[in-house]
Amino acid sequence: MEKLDRLLERIEPASKDWEAKAWERLHAQIRPRDSLGRLEVIAARLAAIKRSLTPAVGRKIIFTMAGDHGVAAEGVSAYPQEVTAQMVGSFVRGWASINILAVHCGAAVRVVDCGVASDLPPEWPVLRRKLGKGTGNIAVGPAMSREVAIQGLTIGAEIVRDAHMKEGYLLFGTGDMGIGNTTPSTAIIAALSGKSVRELTGRGTGIDDVAFERKVRVIERALAVNRPDPNDPLGVLAGVGGFEIAALGGAVLGAAALRVPIICDGFIATAGALVACRLEPKAAEYLFVSHRSREVGHTAMVDMLGMLPILDLDMRLGEGTGSALAMNIVEAAAKVLIECKTFDEAGVTDTGH
Repeated sequence: MEKLDRLLERIEPASKDWEAKAWERLHAQIRPRDSLGRLEVIAARLAAIKRSLTPAVGRKIIFTMAGDHGVAAEGVSAYPQEVTAQMVGSFVRGWASINILAVHCGAAVRVVDCGVASDLPPEWPVLRRKLGKGTGNIAVGPAMSREVAIQGLTIGAEIVRDAHMKEGYLLFGTGDMGIGNTTPSTAIIAALSGKSVRELTGRGTGIDDVAFERKVRVIERALAVNRPDPNDPLGVLAGVGGFEIAALGGAVLGAAALRVPIICDGFIATAGALVACRLEPKAAEYLFVSHRSREVGHTAMVDMLGMLPILDLDMRLGEGTGSALAMNIVEAAAKVLIECKTFDEAGVTDTGH
């Protein structure tokens, strides 16, 4: 716990002074005031994060955190658990959607084994940070201990720290892989929001009506068995979360402690981000939500964070695909702030509108 406390203590607010300076420049640029809408909001937030009017994005990386879930045994997914490891194999070979979109936006992809149930081949280029071979079945007991939850958060923070300090990455994205992981993510938002499980539960990988009803009952049972306290986000994570969800939350905390921007992907990644921001609300000032997931519980998560997703493309894949797409927008916002001339600089008459 001491290590986590030290991490949380390092998180400072983003700079309101630099945000104000950014708005002053944005409003002086050669276009009608506020005509680039939310792109300007993103630019101002980047200036606040980086404490600079030249918040260059630079090198970009997406961490896809992978882990399995004991609750998959309850039949809550349309796919068997072995698909987690198989998809990790696709990621490292460059075959999957995240690989295509990351190449498009110029980002590296790094897969992290946080708790895949099987042993991955040693030749696969993944970061091996396995907390266990899948979590406990939350329908009958806790996903993990509090100590392991802290370890997962720490792992996520350390991965971001190393990529920033040792490799010079400046913009981070998160993604996930784990069969059954919409079930613990739904349990997390139900525990933290107090909303009913049924109104928060989605179809995940595309389950039918029978499996959907089973999934609702399983999540309700998990909450009844573990009784997570909404005022104890670490306890919520330990009780009904996942190894990859812990690392996803830790990545947000790590980025905030380093004062670098991080973009979270969809439903699973936002579950981790929500836990992180409940542990330390200032972490939200360094976070962007990439897109609004089709998973119904995601809107409740975003509302609790008080944010607007950058994109809304009816996506529900995960992997980091939303983060990759949003990186283009974030980088564009930075370039507008840095490169667009002001009326004075360009010698253009400013009417003040």
